[in-house]
Order: sequence, then C-alpha cells, then structure tokens
Amino acid sequence: MSWMGWIPSQRGVQLLCLLCCMIIPVVIALLDQSQHCRVIPGSMSLPVLEKRGDIILGGLFSLHDMVVEPNLPFTSTPPPTQCTRFSFRTFRWMQTMIFAVEEINRNAEILPNITLGYKIYDSCSTPHQSLKAAIDLMGSEKDSQFEGKLQREGCDGNVPAVIGDGGSTQSLVVARFLGVFHVPQVSYFSSCACLSDKTQFPAFLRTMPSDLFQVGALVQLVKYFGWTWVGVIAGDDAYGRGGAAIFANEVRRLGACIALYEMIPKTQSQAAISSIISNIRSSGARVVLVFAVEQDVARLFDEAVRQKLTGIQWLASEAWSTAAILSTPKRYHHILQGSMGFAIRRADIPGLQDFLLRLHPSSAEADDDPFLIPFWEEVFQCSLDPHGHSEAKRPCSGTEELRSVKNIYSDVSQLRISYNVYKAVYALAYAIKAMRSCEKGSGPFSQQACPDLDNIHPWQLHHYIKQVNYTNRFGDEIKFDENGDPAAMYDLINWQLTPGGDMDFVTVGKFDDIAGTGRKNLHIEEEKIVWNGNNTQVPLSVCSSICPPGTRKAIRPNYPICCHDCVVCTAGEISNQTDAIECARCLPEFWSNADRTACVPKQVEFLSFGDTIGIALLVVSLIGSFLTCAVALVFFYHRTSPIVRANNSDLSFLLLFSLTLCFLCSLTFISPPSQWSCMLRHTAFGITFVLCISCILGKTIVVLMAFRATLPGSDVMKWFGPGKQKAIITFSTLVQVVICTVWLVVAPPTPRQYMPRESAIIILLCDEGSTIAFSLVLGYIGVLACMCFLLAFLARKLPDNFNEARLIAFSMLIFCAVWVAFVPAYISSPGKYSTLTEIFAILASSYGLLGCIFAPKCYIILMKSEKNTRKHLMSKSERF
Repeated sequence: MSWMGWIPSQRGVQLLCLLCCMIIPVVIALLDQSQHCRVIPGSMSLPVLEKRGDIILGGLFSLHDMVVEPNLPFTSTPPPTQCTRFSFRTFRWMQTMIFAVEEINRNAEILPNITLGYKIYDSCSTPHQSLKAAIDLMGSEKDSQFEGKLQREGCDGNVPAVIGDGGSTQSLVVARFLGVFHVPQVSYFSSCACLSDKTQFPAFLRTMPSDLFQVGALVQLVKYFGWTWVGVIAGDDAYGRGGAAIFANEVRRLGACIALYEMIPKTQSQAAISSIISNIRSSGARVVLVFAVEQDVARLFDEAVRQKLTGIQWLASEAWSTAAILSTPKRYHHILQGSMGFAIRRADIPGLQDFLLRLHPSSAEADDDPFLIPFWEEVFQCSLDPHGHSEAKRPCSGTEELRSVKNIYSDVSQLRISYNVYKAVYALAYAIKAMRSCEKGSGPFSQQACPDLDNIHPWQLHHYIKQVNYTNRFGDEIKFDENGDPAAMYDLINWQLTPGGDMDFVTVGKFDDIAGTGRKNLHIEEEKIVWNGNNTQVPLSVCSSICPPGTRKAIRPNYPICCHDCVVCTAGEISNQTDAIECARCLPEFWSNADRTACVPKQVEFLSFGDTIGIALLVVSLIGSFLTCAVALVFFYHRTSPIVRANNSDLSFLLLFSLTLCFLCSLTFISPPSQWSCMLRHTAFGITFVLCISCILGKTIVVLMAFRATLPGSDVMKWFGPGKQKAIITFSTLVQVVICTVWLVVAPPTPRQYMPRESAIIILLCDEGSTIAFSLVLGYIGVLACMCFLLAFLARKLPDNFNEARLIAFSMLIFCAVWVAFVPAYISSPGKYSTLTEIFAILASSYGLLGCIFAPKCYIILMKSEKNTRKHLMSKSERF
C-alpha cells in the first residue's frame, strides 16, 4: 500500500522501471567480474541498522515521509540523500520487526541453534530510495565474521529474504528487482492488487491483504446500506488509482453510479484540492470514498475544513481508516465523526510496549542505530548535538523518558500494520524451520534433494515460504495463496467521539474473504454505528429519491442510470417494492388498488335492484305494469260500453295482458346473470312481444276487414271471425316459440364475464349464444310490426268517427322507430349499457303501445263519457 511521501505519476513509474532494467545488467556484469559483491563506484552508502546473525533478514521501512530533492548540477558528486518528516508510526513498525526477531531468537522451539539477524534501511517513501536500499541489500560485501551466510548464484551475500517495503509504489520497484534474483520479499503494507501478478512479481508475498479484497468489502458495504450515488476520490499513485478503479467498476456492476471521480495530485496544488471540494459539494453525493494514503487525505480534509464542507459520510480505505494524524487533530473531528472504513485485524502483542519504551540515546545499542537520534530529537524537539543545535531546538537535557510522552509510537492500542510486520517475520522463521526439517531423499527439489543450510539459495527459501501454514498465538491462521496473498480479514471501523472529545475507533462489523473458498461474509452491528453529524439514521445517498411502491423508475435521458424519475404505475398495474424497474400487470380478474401496490379483485358489475339505475328501471317497469292493469280494470268495468265493444274487447284484454308481460319481462334483466335467467330474459322478451304484436295485427285486420264487410255482397268477415283471429295470434306466437326453442336447444344464451383490460370492473352479461337466433327473434318481431304498420296505414282514412287504425299506425311507427334505433345502440354499447339499451327499448315500445292505443279510449271512457255512445261512434260528421 502506497502510504507516505512523494510518489511518481504513471509515467514516472515507467521511467523508474526502465532505470531498474538498466541497472540490473550493470549489477549482473559486476557480479560476473568478481566472486564478491561490490559497491557500485560513485554510490553513496545508506544508513543501516544491522545485527549479526546466522541468517540475516533485510528490512525496508519508510522512516521518513519524503526526500528533499537537491538541485543537481551534474558536475560534482551528488550530496547524500536528505530525508525529512520522521514518521513515528513507521519507526514502531521497524521496532516491531526487531522485537519479533529477538523473540524468535529466544524461542528454542522454532529455530534452535540458529540466530536471526537483520539489516534495516530507510526507504524514505520514495521508489528510487527503496531501489537503492534493495541494491545495497543484494550487493553487500562478504563479511568473514558472519557464519552460515546465504550464498546466491554467482554472488556471495547474506540476505536471503526482505521484509518490506510499506508503500505499493515502492514495492513495485523493489519486487521487480528482487524477482530477478528470486529473493523472496514479504511486504507488510503493500496492498495494490497489481502485486498479485506472479508473472511480473514471482517472488513477492505479503501479510497485507490485496486491495481486491478490501474493495470487495467496500462494495459489500455500499450494497448493504443501499447507496447508489457514491463519490470516489483517489490518490495519484499505484495504491489509489488501482483501488479506486476496481471499486468504481464493481459498484457499477451493482447498478449503482459514481457521482464523481477525482484524483488528489501529489503536487501541492491548492487550486486542484479546492476544485475537488467544490465538485463534492455540487455532485449531491452524501457518501464519498477516499482511497488514498493518509498524507494525501490530510491535505484533502484541510481544504474541506477551510471550505466548511459538512454533511458528508466519508468512507475510508485501509490506508487511513485508523490514521492517528487524522484522528488526533481536533480540527478534523466535526467532519470525520462517523467516518467508516475497513482495517486489517489488530492484535495485542505482549511485551511490545515495554520493548518500544526501552530506547534511550545513552544505551549501548544507540551507537549502532542511525535512526535513534533523529527519532529522539523529533519526539522531544531537542538536539542531542551540543554544538550543532539550532535556535529552533533546545539541547536535550538527558533526562527525557519515552514513558513520559504519549504519541503514536508508544500507542499499542491499534496494532494492525505492526501485527503484519510481526507475522511477516514469523512466516520467514517458520519457512526456515521447514527447511531444517527436510529429510534427505524426500526433499522438494531436483532428485528429491534438501536445501543445504550452509549454502541456502533464495529460491529455495521462497519455495518454503509459499508453503507456510500455521496458527499463531493469537489464533490467526497464517498462510499464503497461489498469488502470495494472505486470507483477507477486516474489521469495520467507525470513528466516534468520546465524551472527552477524543476520537475513538469502534469496531462495528467484520468482513472475511477466506482465500480459496470464495466465501464472503459481512457482519455489521448497526446499533453501534454513529453516522456523520452524530446521527443514528443511515444517510441516504442517491441521485434520485427512492421510488416507493406503486411507482416505477423512468430513466432520465442523458443522465446516469441511477438518476431517474418516479412514475406512478398505470391503472391495472402495480409495483410492490421500492425502486421497481417496471410495473407488473394484474391478472384479468384483478385490478390495482388506489396506491398501485397490490392487485385486488375487480368490482363485479351488473344491473341489480340495489343500483340507482336498477331501482329506476324497476319503478318504471312496475308503473307500466300498474297502468296496464288499471287500463284493463277500466275496460273490464266498461266492457259493455260502445267504445270497448267497438274495438274487439277480447283482443284488447289479450293485448293488455301481453303488455303487462312486456313490462314485467324487463325485470328479468335486472339481476345477476345465471344460466336460467339468461335463457328466460331473451325468450320471454321475444315471445311476449310477438304475442303483443300479434294481437295488434289481429285488431288491425279486423278494422280493415270490417270496412270491407260493409260493401254490398261482401262475405269477408266469415274468414276473419273471432276464431280466425285467435288462430292468427296463436300461429304468429307459435312461430316465435319454435324459433326460441331451437335457439335454446342449439346455442342458448349463457352468462359470461366481460373483463376489459383498461377497466376496474367485471361486467356480468348474458351472451346471446347464437347471434343468428337472436337476430331471427328480433327480425320476426320487426316483420310483424311492419305488417301492422302497413295495414294500419292503409286503414287510417276509413270513414268512422272512431277509427282505431290511426292509433295503431301511430303506435307501430313509434315501435319501429324505437327498435330501429335499438340495433346500432345495442351493438355499440359497452358492457352493461347494452343491457340497459335493451331494457329501454322494451319499456319505451311498451309505453308507446299502451299510450297510443289505450290512452285515447280511456280518456273518452273516463273524461268524455258523452262520446261513448253508439250514435257518436257511427257518426261520420266528426272524427276522433
């Protein structure tokens, strides 16, 4: 993981790789010219902390954050490299390596009779300084006082393995160099996923999980809390660029969107940092991931504080999720409270704090430690050189004690990277132990050979390091997968302010991605989380508000997929979840409720006696029936009067009876359709109306023939007597009965449900069954009505004071008009309105017949009784 100091751009890394490739042949040539490794002429010796041992482990630590770049004239020897900004945190890591080495040396069960030593360099957080240190480790001259030294192919050396470096950018350069010699390198803090490529870095391993796993954990976190509009800010280095790119791609695969993607430049550009803060504010993203090293993050938050940017839920990459330089200064507390990120597992290493606090400039080991004096002077801000101190630093008194100072160096509450260093040293120790356990004749190398411990080759040690698999004293399984990566285990850290105003790192969850199993587990204790602004509610970070149930997402043109509008589902469609992509159509029997969240059964609709229309039709039908019965009573009471006798009283009573049935048959339409009601309503309608029209036809014929009978010599009335009239009526009605019987037998009317897609109702109707039969029924009624109208029209001017033909003609005209209008209206009326049309036609034509034929007669009987005489009826001087 790149985490400190100046780091070159992508172009710079390519140039450094090219430089490395140029240096390697020079080194190899020098090795070929001598049996002993030599320091390259003109190179400067680097400060090194070393301890003798049978096997020497190399160490690379960025004890300083940056290098002062001198102005090189290229006319003289360059001055020694000057590193600045001493890092207490990294110095603790270095001391942890020393502590682990000494702990192993005291443990006779791991490496009996073998003593580990170390050579530790400061890489100053820069790739070229790391490369110089790596070359120095590989090119150390042979020291005859060392015993059991590692001998490389073609070159005697004493460093079979290297622990470090911390930054991914530094490790990229060092791993390419060490890979040429197959020297195993175990990094404790380099997390770039690119380092898992064994074709480029065959000898690289690490106790720090790859960013691929960390990004996987962050993506799972975004998915868990439903954030779909996330900002990404990356450091301009291998760590930041690689991790942020993987995160952005994985988040997009989830269907979420990247609200902004910014790079923190390595140059001290105030304008660039200010632009990033402005873009965060304008993006609308409430959740922003910062994938960068802590120094870059500090510059970003300095500008955020200056611009008073608040209300952002920050997600931290592992590089700064527990960074003390951000959690200690209280100026960051109001914007970083509630921040969340993943950190590697921590451990409490017994005895480490006392070991860290043992240091003192007056100790015997201080003379051989080139890093102790800079550390001491930085801690106490004093100078140990009585003649070289400046006005800015007072001379040290000699009474300073580390136990009296609280800083990140002595703070062992968050031993995460230190624990990685500890595990790296032990991994190498167990690999050496496995080499010692090799039995002759069963070794892993050519001809089943075992390694010679007095002449161990680095590639042999690399073989055993890859096979390391043990459980340490803290219960963690230590092993490497085929890419040299460890099992990924993270703690989910939440930044919370204590009552005292300090920032506390609270573990609120865990993430495990056990290598080789594909098992990913994210466990979160939500009740422990405190969000930005001291809130307990999960922040909402979306481009558009969540679409509630009953709506669907409609993508906005020219916007990311996460930006959408919420459109209410159309009638008949529902969505019962949030952010539905589309609405589901209800089944034909169902309809959407008012909220468009559930399908409910459609409302069944039919003409019922409880509806307003049904009640109105019932009243109209009963009034018609009552009036018909009243007319019948009037006619019966005055049955001997001339006006009743003159109009064939028998046919009149039969006509009144059929009209009553016509009025009542309309009631069969006002009920839930059933098999019997459907057959009854159509056949009753057809037969009663034919009976009614047949009676009118009989009366019309009687009127016409009665006039013919008055002519001299005419005997026509004998053909149209009462018996013949009843025969005509019976025959005419019987024809309709036959048509209806055939209809009921062949294809009877049946009830059916009419379910229009765009309607919330199910209409219960009677299907005619046979359209031809229904047409024959109506057509037959029409034929009889036309015959009545034609005969009545011919008899309208017959000389009589009361000529019933005129009334019949007018009634038939109304009847035909009603039913001619009925046909297109019935065909075009939807649903139950077709039934309403049929009832209206029945009632209208029935009232027309009753009013036109019987109303004038009742008027004379009841109101003009003086005209109800035979004399008046036979008079030709006045016509009714």
